[in-house]
Amino acid sequence: MRSHAAARSVGALILREMATTYGRTPGGYIWAFCEPIAAVALLAAVFSLAFEAPPLGRDFAIFYATGYLPFMFYSDLSQKIGVALRYSRPLLMYPAVAWFDAILARALLNSATHLVVAFVVLAGMIAISGAPLPNFLMCFAGFILAAWVGFGFGVLNAFLFEFSPVWERVWAILNRPAFIISGVLFLPDAVPAPFDDLIWLNPLVHAISLVRAGVYSGYAPAQLNVFFAIVMPCIAMIFGLMLLRRLGRRLLAQV
Repeated sequence: MRSHAAARSVGALILREMATTYGRTPGGYIWAFCEPIAAVALLAAVFSLAFEAPPLGRDFAIFYATGYLPFMFYSDLSQKIGVALRYSRPLLMYPAVAWFDAILARALLNSATHLVVAFVVLAGMIAISGAPLPNFLMCFAGFILAAWVGFGFGVLNAFLFEFSPVWERVWAILNRPAFIISGVLFLPDAVPAPFDDLIWLNPLVHAISLVRAGVYSGYAPAQLNVFFAIVMPCIAMIFGLMLLRRLGRRLLAQV
């Protein structure tokens, strides 16, 4: 019975999320496609003025799309899951709606949205440029890995954002340089010593590298470690779930 009730609760929360996030603005889901296209186009235009060719391939837009799209997948997912309890606080007062339902609903909807956007944008760029077809399975695995990183840290943030509002600001500050140190604009395996090993401690670097390995058939970074990129967010998620299970209702009861 609980599984059926949870499925109905998650479904209702997803419909609410769709209506409030994309239903209130002119264009709705169109903006989900326009934003990454505009960002990638800007990056490609700026860096094409400074360099003759990107670090991989010949198309600037494809190279920066393979970094920007998985990064935004992680960034948006970790942020939206982090504020999921606050967003659904009135509904969580009902016994039929659990805190995990709110987290799962946001994770499912935003993951599906980002996957569709990433596929359409990346496939469109490849088709227009005439580049070789990518390894779609490897690209999909890279995006799922980016989603897993965002989900793991998002669950921990769901507790920390409620426990200490200051942490939300700290997290925003910590994530500002993440765009640079996650390998969006460059190849991590091209970083000189002594930082070449340190950059691979970022699990998002592995997700972006996996996407690029799928798009560029000759690219296979030796330090790419999918297992490592899975374990770190998993640890964060476990801590987040334990803390939410113990203190979640108490935090939600606070005004």
